[in-house]
Amino acid sequence: MASTADIKNGVVLSIDGQLWSVIEFQHVKPGKGGAFVRTKLKNVVTGKTVDRTYNAGAKVDIENVDRRDFTYLYNDGDGFVFMDAVDYDQITVPAATVGDAANFMLENQAVTIALNNGNPLYVDLPASVVLEITYTEPGLQGDRSTGGTKPATVETGYEIQVPLFLETGTKVKVDTRSGDYLGRVND
Repeated sequence: MASTADIKNGVVLSIDGQLWSVIEFQHVKPGKGGAFVRTKLKNVVTGKTVDRTYNAGAKVDIENVDRRDFTYLYNDGDGFVFMDAVDYDQITVPAATVGDAANFMLENQAVTIALNNGNPLYVDLPASVVLEITYTEPGLQGDRSTGGTKPATVETGYEIQVPLFLETGTKVKVDTRSGDYLGRVND
């Protein structure tokens, strides 16, 4: 059991059976009354943020969250199979835990998985990935300066909006946090 003196950015606390990561903290010593710690916490699973205040010296549960590098291997129907980059152990992560990251994962892609007591909490992708467009409607000649967009399906099956001049087979950079088109990639 730790105290509020051990609270730092990035530390994961266990509150009411849920895991919360400390985004910000501030030790406050008012002129009158006892000191306290003001924190901003983010739920590790849902991403919800809350503000919470603790009296100085209060006991808190600090959890050990291990962030390790894995390689995505394949989807086996029940979940996604990853291989640890260090000891080559394989783990299956449920689709609910992977979430929207599945839209941007290709086989043999490096990812970071946060583990708590051997249980995967979430999958962290790089900020952007390069994907190939597998299908999009052909662009119209002379439609290049309007700045319009059209839907395009990438090799993972996810649909993004791209500029009108892009064609099937073009490699594009996609933001993994929002799914936005970032630019063309030249080989």
